[in-house]
Amino acid sequence: MLEKFYINKPSHTDLNMYRCGIEDCAPGHSWGPAVRDHFIIHYILKGKGTFYVNGTTYHLKKGDGFLIRPDTVIYYQADLENPWTYSWVGFHGLKAELYLKQANLTADNPIFRYDRDDALKGCLEQMIATKDLVKSREIRLLGLLYIFLSHLIEAAQTSRSLRNSENRKEAYIKKAIEFIEMNYSRKISIAEVSHYVGLDRSYLYSLFNEYLGSSPQEFLIDYRIDKACELMQNSSLTIGDISRSVGYEDPLLFSKVFRKVKGLSPREYRKSML
Repeated sequence: MLEKFYINKPSHTDLNMYRCGIEDCAPGHSWGPAVRDHFIIHYILKGKGTFYVNGTTYHLKKGDGFLIRPDTVIYYQADLENPWTYSWVGFHGLKAELYLKQANLTADNPIFRYDRDDALKGCLEQMIATKDLVKSREIRLLGLLYIFLSHLIEAAQTSRSLRNSENRKEAYIKKAIEFIEMNYSRKISIAEVSHYVGLDRSYLYSLFNEYLGSSPQEFLIDYRIDKACELMQNSSLTIGDISRSVGYEDPLLFSKVFRKVKGLSPREYRKSML
């Protein structure tokens, strides 16, 4: 059985659907090596097969799925003895990459497992069933695509929450660094960083020391000074301009901190660069 259809002229919005279908593959049935120009998720309903991408081979079975990314050479083949049946949905859009990342589907991790219920199967079946709709087909498909991705995202979040504490600690560190990268140019406190991450300040301090060998305050200072050094290359900026650009309203304080970190005053450092 092969059933599929394509959407004509999808609009360039946050998310738009290109195609969907279902196929009972013959033994050894394959596609590729070749590339697609949009994302496609295949979800295996029964049987087995193999997916090849970026030099890696994945042996997959019922409940597994794989992501094909745009402009990436891939190859996949049904098992010779127990060929797979799969459904697929193809899509693109301005936020497609973001939603896939939330579902933990990336270039480094193009496969997933979903066996908690029949939600994905149900979404794909409903997509195929829209062939009988006339006026509401496009919007129905888009709604089902959002629901389909939401199940993958929810499953990925649940999986993340079950990981060990070391991974959670790393996530806290990344979130704190994210806040510093976005806000270093204004006057921020470590208390604000802690609040953003959702941790007690003392616990955040211990995590930074454990993973980075420095305190959050030391990391913030080093980050600001590194950014200041980058700005030194712009000769149209004064030292005062640079000071304010990296979160120091007081140029004298900036110079003092800069000398402590780099061993030179800002002016001496800029002169050494020239």
